[in-house]
Amino acid sequence: IPNEFQTFGKYNIGITAGLECTAIPVKWVEGMNKMDMNIVPSKFVKESVLSTSFDVIDENTKQLKAQIKVEKPVEVLFEGADTNIFKKTKEFTKDLVDEFKNVKNSFNFLYTGHWLQGNLGEDRKDTGMLVKVFSETFKDMKNAPGLIMKTSGASFSVLDREDILKKIRDIQKTVKAKTLPNIYLFHGDMTDDEMNEIYNHPKVKAHVNFTHGEGFGRPLLESSLSGKPVIASGWSGHLDFLSKDLSILIGGKLNGVPKSSFNKDMYVEGSQWFTINYNEASAVLKEIHKNYKKYTLRADKLSKVNRSKFSLKKMTSELGNILDKYVPEFPKEVKLQLPKLKKVENTEPAKIKLPKLKKVT
Repeated sequence: IPNEFQTFGKYNIGITAGLECTAIPVKWVEGMNKMDMNIVPSKFVKESVLSTSFDVIDENTKQLKAQIKVEKPVEVLFEGADTNIFKKTKEFTKDLVDEFKNVKNSFNFLYTGHWLQGNLGEDRKDTGMLVKVFSETFKDMKNAPGLIMKTSGASFSVLDREDILKKIRDIQKTVKAKTLPNIYLFHGDMTDDEMNEIYNHPKVKAHVNFTHGEGFGRPLLESSLSGKPVIASGWSGHLDFLSKDLSILIGGKLNGVPKSSFNKDMYVEGSQWFTINYNEASAVLKEIHKNYKKYTLRADKLSKVNRSKFSLKKMTSELGNILDKYVPEFPKEVKLQLPKLKKVENTEPAKIKLPKLKKVT
């Protein structure tokens, strides 16, 4: 994070994912200004970084003394997905097949992301409200879809898992219904290959995320490569690779970021993020479930577009372009040429004649 940036090299580059809101802290601005140039993962982060400024007021005159803002260059470099791993597949390990036997629903939405600090509606990914809206939308419905949640809080411990399960149960208790739709929890540290298998499993029909904001939204990019519909909030970093024509973007509005959502060192007074329209979100979930095939062609096209434009290989190429543009040519190391030494034939040391000493009586 930028407040930890240090100048160790002849040319210093700061790389940050930014924040999921409209402004960054003053310490981050100062850290980015220590760098010769900075790299961020999306157009959204670049805009929020460059639009952030802090007024310095003279204590005596109460007049504007200066403005603190990012003065150094900022370039966008997306987080490329490894398309050798994240891709369409019909091959699944026995462990995953066995695990999915516990998922009774044949149609499931998949959520991938953290469930972080904050009250209901105030955690960064709005995970709690996803549970709430999903439960309200499909309550008392015969053959309702399921919701699979690959999520965790601060760790992958048993305590964390039990805390997540309690949160789900507590939210569902607020829904008045005779029956509630099934929610399944996948908890633990999984490899990229395992995650790709989850994205592609036939019981997973669509990907969903009600996020308040993303610096980039890497799980959304990786899941889009499965060729299944992606539902997400219509704001912030993931719009670089989720277009309104090929994905399902939910509308909403900007509002103030609650203090409970960030650590005090990251909270910026007056910063905003996005809250989706929950009624619209409910209608979207129903529509995808009812008319699923209508959205699969667009999802397949999105997969092909993202595979071409947002691969790890493409990212590597773009990084090269940025470095070529900014990093100066430094003097090359000069090799010291030593003269060749001739071999000396007689290597015995010269004999020194010492004077004879007289005995002193």
